[in-house]
Amino acid sequence: MAQNPAPAESCPVPPSGSRGIDEILAAARARLRRLDPEQAHLAHRGGALLVDIRPAGQRAAHGTVPGALTVERNVLEWRFDPRCAARLPQAVDYDVPVVVLCQEGYTSSLAAAALQDLGLHRATDVAGGFAAWRIAGLPTLGPTPPPRPSFTAPPVTAGRALR
Repeated sequence: MAQNPAPAESCPVPPSGSRGIDEILAAARARLRRLDPEQAHLAHRGGALLVDIRPAGQRAAHGTVPGALTVERNVLEWRFDPRCAARLPQAVDYDVPVVVLCQEGYTSSLAAAALQDLGLHRATDVAGGFAAWRIAGLPTLGPTPPPRPSFTAPPVTAGRALR
């Protein structure tokens, strides 16, 4: 007898006071003046710091934006808090315009809201992320595919010197 899977709507009862990720994301975005890719590009050209928070694997697979600072999400707050000894040289004060970029524009909204929590009131993100940036035809580099073995040179065998 086959068992029926649980309905997709089924989930455990959340703890009192908790919020789901959709609520957290909506609250973060309500605080931001999000930029479309063209606006973000103009802001970056005008001096805003464009910060790519994607992990190395995503940058390698999809490409990068020339001139963007690479600060992975797990250290973002430490790098931009003007009070922190681990801050970047660009994190000089709370008025620095920061535009956060992720792959599709979800994580960047949460990250920009976290920067606002630190006091960087001009922090925002790119709606649609790197994917929308690329679709808009804005400057990108890459992707850089992983190196493939070369079939033009013979493999080197350990312990054998080539003569």
